[in-house]
Amino acid sequence: MAPPAVSTQNAKGQVLTGPQVIARLASLDGWKLWGDGDTLAIEKTFRFASYLHTLAFANAVAYVAEQQDHHPDMLLAYCSCSLRWRSHDVAGISQRDLRCAALVDALADPEQAGSALG
Repeated sequence: MAPPAVSTQNAKGQVLTGPQVIARLASLDGWKLWGDGDTLAIEKTFRFASYLHTLAFANAVAYVAEQQDHHPDMLLAYCSCSLRWRSHDVAGISQRDLRCAALVDALADPEQAGSALG
């Protein structure tokens, strides 16, 4: 079942403050702040057993990104995929970035799917 798309009412969102981002990152395993100022984003690197597993994950992330109409920066390596989420429309990190991070965490660990969608 496909994750629900973000409504257009919530599409823009609001930029979160530093303390808000830090507090919300505490509930996302392995995500960290990356960059500063205009480049500030949340980032995580996922590791896989093979190149094919890495590509399968990247394609699944692309599907979620299309469903959410929110697209991360993605760096693929032989057995890893690094993702960076940032809301360009609000020039910072929004709740939307954190939701998408939770959704892709659920791709890597399907047991987390219920909490990511709730």
